[in-house]
Amino acid sequence: MTSSAPDESVGQIGPIEAAGAAPAAPGKASAAPEVAPPPANTVVVPADEDPVAAAGSEVIGGPPGRRALLGVSWWIPARFLALVVIVVSVLGMAQKLPCYDGAWFQPGSPQYIHACYSDIPHLFGGRGFAAGLHPYVDRIPGTSGDLQFLEYPVLTGLFMQVAAWLTPGGGTQQSQEQWFWAINAGLLMACAVVAVVAVSRTHRRRPWDALLFALAPGLLLNSTVNWDLLAVALAAVALAWWAGSRPLWAGVFIGLATAAKLYPLLLLGPLVMLCWRAGKWRECRALLGGAVGAWLLVNLPIMLANWQGWSTFYVFSKHRKEDYGSFWLILMQTRGVGLANLDLVIGVLMVLGCLGIGWLALSAPRRPRVTQLAFLVVAAFVLVNKVYSPQYVLWLIPLAVLARPRWRDFLIWQACEVLYTLGIWSHLGFVTGPKQHGIGDSWYHFAIVLHLLGTLYLVVMVIRDVLLPDRDPVRWDGSDDPSGGVLDQAPDVFVLGNARQLREEASYAGYAPAGPEQWQWLDEPHAPEPADSTRP
Repeated sequence: MTSSAPDESVGQIGPIEAAGAAPAAPGKASAAPEVAPPPANTVVVPADEDPVAAAGSEVIGGPPGRRALLGVSWWIPARFLALVVIVVSVLGMAQKLPCYDGAWFQPGSPQYIHACYSDIPHLFGGRGFAAGLHPYVDRIPGTSGDLQFLEYPVLTGLFMQVAAWLTPGGGTQQSQEQWFWAINAGLLMACAVVAVVAVSRTHRRRPWDALLFALAPGLLLNSTVNWDLLAVALAAVALAWWAGSRPLWAGVFIGLATAAKLYPLLLLGPLVMLCWRAGKWRECRALLGGAVGAWLLVNLPIMLANWQGWSTFYVFSKHRKEDYGSFWLILMQTRGVGLANLDLVIGVLMVLGCLGIGWLALSAPRRPRVTQLAFLVVAAFVLVNKVYSPQYVLWLIPLAVLARPRWRDFLIWQACEVLYTLGIWSHLGFVTGPKQHGIGDSWYHFAIVLHLLGTLYLVVMVIRDVLLPDRDPVRWDGSDDPSGGVLDQAPDVFVLGNARQLREEASYAGYAPAGPEQWQWLDEPHAPEPADSTRP
């Protein structure tokens, strides 16, 4: 069953949910949603509510009609989305062909000029996999300092090791590196399929929003630059479990995702704050217990086997200086010297950003959706981090799809990210090649600024949706939080700021007199009129 287009005559969604709250006074924010939740079996079709999606659908014959019967044939949304991701992944592999055929193995800048760079083939030999060494346990020959062992989290190291085991032995080093990349590319394509299916099931009435992830240019260009899609898939599964009211399994997959990349740890903050607001402490404990348990299960054996090997990732990250893609690189190259206390500055900014997001979680007139806050906290980390590699865009794509499923805003952001990706490869081609093909510092700084502005644009749109829920494309039909799981339709227990004021007004409204003048008690009292002295 498909849904109809938004009906502008329907009352706007109230800004705060409070069980049993009275309706708000005219001109004031209402205390509970005025639109009933939609039937669970209806499916939102983007072409019905998104002008850009409707215009784009004309390429394939226009928006689906009443005979489309979406979801009743073998081509359910999940299968169709998986096929689209496979096609996009194959196109991404084809984009790497100039490097696969030789540019990876040539000195200088060919791999950057063709914009097809990947870490994967280079690390097959550079991190000891070609020599049969085991990550975290065997020291990498010819290294010193912070990189004597593999500088990736444990689950990513296991993923790399499995791919190395599957790589055929014999032949030349180049042939083995090509096989290593191809095998990793296939495994990462499977991760992308898992991610898109998970995204489609997080907002169960809006599975087609996941098409934004499937067709994202950032996915095509960067899916095989590094191993980030493993963590992306695990984090997406975690959000799908949470949306299905399975907090323990959500925690398990957040723990596994954090064992593959550090950023999924940030997802715990928004979930804890929203559980606090709704009083869901039992579910919060299950979430945290699952996360800690799963992370320890993966990491503890390596920690006991070789602490130095296990800690290499964290030590390397701490000692890293200003690097490509960050605002700090622009500042350093402009000033000619880096910040001596950069880690402290970034730490303070991140703490302030998290405090602001926490305040938003507890004081917004209506409780924010889980994926809105998840996007904001990961975006804050991306904006202030010391480095922004092109593949980091993969972290944000599924969160952006769930937080702000609008094609216009998504494509504006993706355009900025594509220009940044092309900009960094062109800049690296300029600085590594003898003929300096590409762009210099000034144009590369411009590409960084584009990336920052594009991300900030999407951040602003999400914050606007939080503060003005009637502008939220997910909530226009009366839905509360499809990704919220146990939080969906739950009443607030603890609120601050504007949310507390609105709840108090809604509570006091229960004592107001009935009738057309029921809201006059909220107004300022008027002074009594003086008695008429001329009256007998």
